[in-house]
Amino acid sequence: MPEQDDVKMLHKRFAVDCFNGAWDLLDKNDRTQEGIDKMIHCAHASRYHWGEVGEPLNLERGEWQISRVYAVLGRVEPALYHAKRCLEIVQENNIGDFDLAFAFEAMARANKVAGNRIEMDKYIEKALKASENIKEKDDKNYAISEINSIKA
Repeated sequence: MPEQDDVKMLHKRFAVDCFNGAWDLLDKNDRTQEGIDKMIHCAHASRYHWGEVGEPLNLERGEWQISRVYAVLGRVEPALYHAKRCLEIVQENNIGDFDLAFAFEAMARANKVAGNRIEMDKYIEKALKASENIKEKDDKNYAISEINSIKA
Protein backbone atom coordinates (compact mmCIF):
# COMPACT_ATOMS: atom_id res chain seq x y z
CA MET A 1 0.00 0.00 0.00
CA PRO A 2 1.51 3.38 -0.99
CA GLU A 3 2.26 5.95 1.68
CA GLN A 4 -0.10 8.94 1.93
CA ASP A 5 2.67 11.31 0.81
CA ASP A 6 3.29 9.16 -2.26
CA VAL A 7 -0.40 9.25 -3.15
CA LYS A 8 -0.46 13.04 -2.77
CA MET A 9 2.63 13.35 -4.94
CA LEU A 10 1.00 11.20 -7.63
CA HIS A 11 -2.21 13.27 -7.55
CA LYS A 12 -0.15 16.44 -7.97
CA ARG A 13 1.89 14.94 -10.80
CA PHE A 14 -1.23 13.75 -12.64
CA ALA A 15 -2.94 17.12 -12.08
CA VAL A 16 -0.03 19.02 -13.61
CA ASP A 17 0.49 16.55 -16.48
CA CYS A 18 -3.20 16.53 -17.38
CA PHE A 19 -3.45 20.34 -17.17
CA ASN A 20 -0.47 20.71 -19.50
CA GLY A 21 -1.86 18.05 -21.84
CA ALA A 22 -5.19 19.86 -22.09
CA TRP A 23 -3.35 23.16 -22.64
CA ASP A 24 -1.30 21.68 -25.49
CA LEU A 25 -4.49 20.50 -27.17
CA LEU A 26 -6.18 23.87 -26.61
CA ASP A 27 -3.35 25.47 -28.57
CA LYS A 28 -3.98 23.26 -31.60
CA ASN A 29 -6.19 24.53 -34.41
CA ASP A 30 -6.55 21.21 -36.18
CA ARG A 31 -7.92 18.90 -33.48
CA THR A 32 -9.16 15.45 -34.40
CA GLN A 33 -12.15 13.96 -32.60
CA GLU A 34 -9.66 11.90 -30.62
CA GLY A 35 -7.81 15.09 -29.70
CA ILE A 36 -11.06 16.78 -28.65
CA ASP A 37 -11.98 13.84 -26.45
CA LYS A 38 -8.51 13.77 -24.92
CA MET A 39 -8.61 17.53 -24.25
CA ILE A 40 -11.92 17.19 -22.39
CA HIS A 41 -10.71 14.21 -20.39
CA CYS A 42 -7.37 15.82 -19.53
CA ALA A 43 -9.03 19.00 -18.25
CA HIS A 44 -11.47 17.07 -16.07
CA ALA A 45 -8.78 14.68 -14.84
CA SER A 46 -6.53 17.58 -13.87
CA ARG A 47 -9.33 19.19 -11.87
CA TYR A 48 -10.14 15.87 -10.21
CA HIS A 49 -6.56 15.35 -9.08
CA TRP A 50 -6.28 18.93 -7.82
CA GLY A 51 -9.49 18.30 -5.90
CA GLU A 52 -7.66 15.58 -4.01
CA VAL A 53 -4.54 17.59 -3.07
CA GLY A 54 -4.83 21.18 -4.29
CA GLU A 55 -5.53 24.55 -2.80
CA PRO A 56 -8.42 26.80 -3.88
CA LEU A 57 -6.09 28.42 -6.44
CA ASN A 58 -5.55 25.05 -8.14
CA LEU A 59 -9.26 24.29 -8.05
CA GLU A 60 -10.31 27.54 -9.65
CA ARG A 61 -7.65 27.23 -12.33
CA GLY A 62 -8.92 23.75 -13.08
CA GLU A 63 -12.47 25.06 -13.39
CA TRP A 64 -11.19 27.87 -15.62
CA GLN A 65 -9.48 25.39 -17.93
CA ILE A 66 -12.53 23.16 -18.20
CA SER A 67 -14.67 26.20 -19.04
CA ARG A 68 -12.16 27.29 -21.66
CA VAL A 69 -12.14 23.83 -23.26
CA TYR A 70 -15.91 23.83 -23.55
CA ALA A 71 -16.01 27.43 -24.79
CA VAL A 72 -13.52 26.56 -27.54
CA LEU A 73 -15.74 23.63 -28.47
CA GLY A 74 -18.89 25.79 -28.46
CA ARG A 75 -20.51 23.80 -25.64
CA VAL A 76 -22.59 26.40 -23.78
CA GLU A 77 -23.87 24.64 -20.66
CA PRO A 78 -20.58 23.16 -19.41
CA ALA A 79 -18.66 26.33 -20.36
CA LEU A 80 -21.02 28.42 -18.23
CA TYR A 81 -21.15 25.92 -15.39
CA HIS A 82 -17.38 25.71 -14.98
CA ALA A 83 -16.87 29.46 -15.46
CA LYS A 84 -19.36 30.05 -12.63
CA ARG A 85 -17.57 27.53 -10.41
CA CYS A 86 -14.25 29.25 -11.17
CA LEU A 87 -15.66 32.64 -10.20
CA GLU A 88 -17.30 31.24 -7.06
CA ILE A 89 -14.05 29.70 -5.86
CA VAL A 90 -12.15 32.93 -6.55
CA GLN A 91 -14.70 35.00 -4.66
CA GLU A 92 -15.12 32.58 -1.74
CA ASN A 93 -11.35 32.52 -1.21
CA ASN A 94 -10.58 36.18 -1.91
CA ILE A 95 -8.26 35.26 -4.77
CA GLY A 96 -7.28 38.30 -6.78
CA ASP A 97 -4.70 39.43 -9.30
CA PHE A 98 -4.37 37.29 -12.43
CA ASP A 99 -6.90 34.71 -11.30
CA LEU A 100 -9.71 37.17 -10.63
CA ALA A 101 -9.27 38.70 -14.08
CA PHE A 102 -9.35 35.23 -15.66
CA ALA A 103 -12.42 34.19 -13.67
CA PHE A 104 -14.24 37.15 -15.23
CA GLU A 105 -12.67 36.30 -18.60
CA ALA A 106 -14.12 32.78 -18.34
CA MET A 107 -17.56 34.20 -17.61
CA ALA A 108 -17.30 36.57 -20.56
CA ARG A 109 -16.11 33.85 -22.94
CA ALA A 110 -18.81 31.38 -21.82
CA ASN A 111 -21.48 34.05 -22.25
CA LYS A 112 -20.16 34.78 -25.74
CA VAL A 113 -20.63 31.11 -26.61
CA ALA A 114 -24.14 31.33 -25.13
CA GLY A 115 -24.90 34.33 -27.36
CA ASN A 116 -25.54 36.54 -24.34
CA ARG A 117 -23.89 39.78 -25.45
CA ILE A 118 -25.04 41.84 -22.44
CA GLU A 119 -23.49 39.41 -19.93
CA MET A 120 -20.41 39.01 -22.11
CA ASP A 121 -19.83 42.77 -22.18
CA LYS A 122 -20.45 43.03 -18.41
CA TYR A 123 -17.81 40.39 -17.66
CA ILE A 124 -15.34 41.80 -20.18
CA GLU A 125 -15.59 45.12 -18.34
CA LYS A 126 -15.07 43.39 -14.98
CA ALA A 127 -12.14 41.39 -16.37
CA LEU A 128 -10.44 44.50 -17.74
CA LYS A 129 -10.96 46.33 -14.46
CA ALA A 130 -9.55 43.37 -12.50
CA SER A 131 -6.57 43.17 -14.86
CA GLU A 132 -5.56 46.68 -13.80
CA ASN A 133 -4.51 45.13 -10.45
CA ILE A 134 -2.30 42.41 -11.90
CA LYS A 135 1.18 43.03 -10.52
CA GLU A 136 3.36 41.32 -13.15
CA LYS A 137 3.50 43.31 -16.39
CA ASP A 138 3.72 40.23 -18.64
CA ASP A 139 0.77 38.62 -16.85
CA LYS A 140 -1.21 41.83 -17.16
CA ASN A 141 -0.48 42.14 -20.89
CA TYR A 142 -1.37 38.48 -21.45
CA ALA A 143 -4.64 38.84 -19.54
CA ILE A 144 -5.64 41.95 -21.46
CA SER A 145 -4.89 40.31 -24.81
CA GLU A 146 -6.96 37.24 -23.85
CA ILE A 147 -9.83 39.41 -22.64
CA ASN A 148 -9.74 41.49 -25.82
CA SER A 149 -9.75 38.33 -27.94
CA ILE A 150 -13.28 37.61 -26.73
CA LYS A 151 -14.63 40.56 -28.72
CA ALA A 152 -13.02 39.32 -31.94
